[in-house]
Amino acid sequence: MKLSSLSFADNETIPERYAFGRVDPKSHVALADNCNPQFSWDDVPDGTKSFALICHDLDVPSKPDDVNQDGRTVPADLPRVDFFHWVLVDLPADLREIEEGAFSSSVTPRGKGGPLAPLNARQGLNDYTGWFSADHDMSGEYFGYDGPCPPWNDELVHRYKFTLYALDVASLGLQGSFKGADALHAMQGHVLAQASVTGTYTLNPNLAPKQIGATSST
Repeated sequence: MKLSSLSFADNETIPERYAFGRVDPKSHVALADNCNPQFSWDDVPDGTKSFALICHDLDVPSKPDDVNQDGRTVPADLPRVDFFHWVLVDLPADLREIEEGAFSSSVTPRGKGGPLAPLNARQGLNDYTGWFSADHDMSGEYFGYDGPCPPWNDELVHRYKFTLYALDVASLGLQGSFKGADALHAMQGHVLAQASVTGTYTLNPNLAPKQIGATSST
């Protein structure tokens, strides 16, 4: 199975149109367009009855002490953990493309609704749900896609991995406020094939020209 995107190439920079946050010279970070990227796929294995798409950041700091703190940086050698940005399951077996903006086209304070999603799919909670839990203005359940917004003082360019799974079941049977780990657990023993595309993103102005895979035109 092959997965590709017109929004960005594998191991290239994700345009800020698909991010939750963008660089702001005055406040460090401002809200971005937060559109979900476009994806298409082919070479689907026989017996596929549904698809799932999961995006996670591979490089989230394991300790929050230095995150977004003036006069400090998040060291590049700090151990990193996963952060789910999109958990989308029960996509129909005849689907071969997700259009840009079909599932997200802006930032929704307190989160978009779910688990029901377009195309009769189901979407789980992303990890902004926990990140904003103590924020009076932003706390809520964040279903569906919310794009990159790494710490603006992180010394590491973050990698965002989008993985499409071809499954031998029409539905994973997930209900309510399920999360990325729940989806991955439900998929065990049902994956016929999988394919990934990885993009990079940073809000650190000192790293922006050095983004992994970036060129002089980005």
